[in-house]
Amino acid sequence: MAKKNRYLTATMADGYVKTIGPTAAPFTHYWRIVAHVRGGKTEVFWGHAKSLREAAGKKEATKEAARQRGWERFDFEVVELTETFG
Repeated sequence: MAKKNRYLTATMADGYVKTIGPTAAPFTHYWRIVAHVRGGKTEVFWGHAKSLREAAGKKEATKEAARQRGWERFDFEVVELTETFG
């Protein structure tokens, strides 16, 4: 029997969908930072974590990054990943 590939999918509140995989990694959450910089531009940073606590912990580091990089503001979002097999 052929092994099925495992994919992880995050659906953000704005409708953006990110699929990770195939992977065997134990990720449970996806986080995204949308940094608003001067001139109306944005920069996007993202990653995945093994727990909600780990993902939410990125927000504190983001506050410091915002100060260091001079971001006007940022949006931070964490969503749970859903697992599918293909």
